[in-house]
Amino acid sequence: MLIDTFGRVATDLRVSLTDRCNLRCTYCMPEEGLQWLAKPDLLTDDEIVRLIRIAVTHLGIEEVRFTGGEPLLRPGIVGIVERVAALEPRPKMSLTTNGIGLKRTATALKAAGLDRVNVSLDTLRPDVFKTLTRRDRHQDVLDGMAAAREAGLTPVKVNAVLMPGLNDDEAPDLLAWAMENEYELRFIEQMPLDAQHGWKREGMITAGDILQSLRTRFTLTEEGQEERGSAPAERWIVDGGPHTVGVIASVTRPFCRACDRTRLTADGQVRTCLFATEETDLRAALRAEDSSDEEVARLWKLAMWGKKAGSGLDDPTFLQPSRPMSAIGG
Repeated sequence: MLIDTFGRVATDLRVSLTDRCNLRCTYCMPEEGLQWLAKPDLLTDDEIVRLIRIAVTHLGIEEVRFTGGEPLLRPGIVGIVERVAALEPRPKMSLTTNGIGLKRTATALKAAGLDRVNVSLDTLRPDVFKTLTRRDRHQDVLDGMAAAREAGLTPVKVNAVLMPGLNDDEAPDLLAWAMENEYELRFIEQMPLDAQHGWKREGMITAGDILQSLRTRFTLTEEGQEERGSAPAERWIVDGGPHTVGVIASVTRPFCRACDRTRLTADGQVRTCLFATEETDLRAALRAEDSSDEEVARLWKLAMWGKKAGSGLDDPTFLQPSRPMSAIGG
């Protein structure tokens, strides 16, 4: 069991399969990209599956989310999903993606055992998409989402970040579109995880701003904490149902007290929180001559035992993590 000193138990594992991405979103990385991890530093497919097996069979993990960078850039992703699906007990599996590669891979991922996907899409306007991502791939994302829905990777959840002066007026349109296409929309506050360290609290689009905008067109009824559980998104029932919309307010309404996540970077580091400034190296333990599952599990437990009470975003001494979102997994 992965328990910390505050009594929280981690049952949800986020696994970054690569730090690489085929977009250059302004809130994530600079236009020229980043210096990617060297191949020897990355976990191999076998090492990833072994760590997930240890997490599931030794540490009580029940859900696995594959992230990146862009996880569909990982050549062995279908095989990894298939091997994890064969574990006993079988964890629930999902994938967070920018959607560009989904049209090509959705059917294979479903056949391998993936349960559902989260797709990042911040705008319905192709020109704004190009400005935000510095790539002209808007239609590819839409096609990928449709392919995921047709393959049965449902519910297809859409993650949207609103940026001042770019797409901050699109919340109602995004929700109407998501409901029409049977997608589940979730807005995410922009977080201080950009490689440029350009994030500023002042002027960011908050959960309150998003809800105020949505209420100009829709009636929202809060679902309530009992239904939310440890999920990061606060959810509202739209116009009496059945559709819902979520808001992940990591900055203004942190949910640290209910956090049930543990994270693995693409190079085998345990992170207790997206905003952690320390990591625990499991890759070295995996590659040691006398490597054992028990020793890896012990190190993992020790790392999670030291998890802090919260993200520290409201602390004047808060330091943005040196590694950006693309390196640590969303």
